[in-house]
Amino acid sequence: MSAPTVRRRRLGAKLKALRGELTLEEVAEKSCGRFVSSKLSRIETAKSPAKAKDVEALLDLYVELGREVSDELRAALLTLTKEGSQRGWWHSYRGVLTPVYEDLISLEAEAESVSSWQLGVIPGLLQTGLYAREIIRATAMSEAVEARVDALVEVRLARQAVLTRDAPLTLWAIIVEQSLRSTSDVDGLMHEQLGRLLAMGQRPNVNIQVLPANASLHVGQLGSFTILGFGPHADLDVVHMEGLTSALYVEERDQVAAHRDAWQRLTSAALSVESSADLIAEIRKNT
Repeated sequence: MSAPTVRRRRLGAKLKALRGELTLEEVAEKSCGRFVSSKLSRIETAKSPAKAKDVEALLDLYVELGREVSDELRAALLTLTKEGSQRGWWHSYRGVLTPVYEDLISLEAEAESVSSWQLGVIPGLLQTGLYAREIIRATAMSEAVEARVDALVEVRLARQAVLTRDAPLTLWAIIVEQSLRSTSDVDGLMHEQLGRLLAMGQRPNVNIQVLPANASLHVGQLGSFTILGFGPHADLDVVHMEGLTSALYVEERDQVAAHRDAWQRLTSAALSVESSADLIAEIRKNT
């Protein structure tokens, strides 16, 4: 059995919320034999992948039981279900990627928006190949990662296709000024990287803000995070947080909401998009 993905956990959590105060046994009984409690439990706990026809039938049952299931929510949950059984381009890198990283890539592929706060690096979706290679090397904490640098660079660049696809993902990135002033032994690395930021910032689906070095103390100093948004249903949103040797996802609604509040504070503390572009261009002149 494969390990539960973030997508399956989100689907299970929403189905559990729709079940409400009913027990699994009560739902199984009301389904007239379509479901057994053990199967429902495996779906809700993400221990087994759900089939689209089962999710459809379960949603129909919940509607009969008086639950509110809008067309938009139904479509979103069925998309979560169907996408979970499909292989993305990243599947060919399965021996290179951790399950958590695979989850991030699949979520980016499905998300409508990404709000990224980075405390020390340029966001992966905006990195050049040179920058990606050097930052992967600089942060590698094991020989296994060092041996996979080429493949990891390929993956990082391939992820960026979400910004230029039909119906592109909307990216809003806030970057600390210190990251723009990083130095490298590779000639022209930061000059190229800053040029990449300026070019991508001109796209209608990309906004880049810089938090200046002289900013007051702020909530972002507690760590980097990325909010992946899925349209009108905020309860399907998820927060990705990455550390030196591990990563985790935050899915509880109140905690996701707290990160959204933190994000709003950071957008207010950062320079405007226009002023940020001016600062990036100024720094680039001296690199």
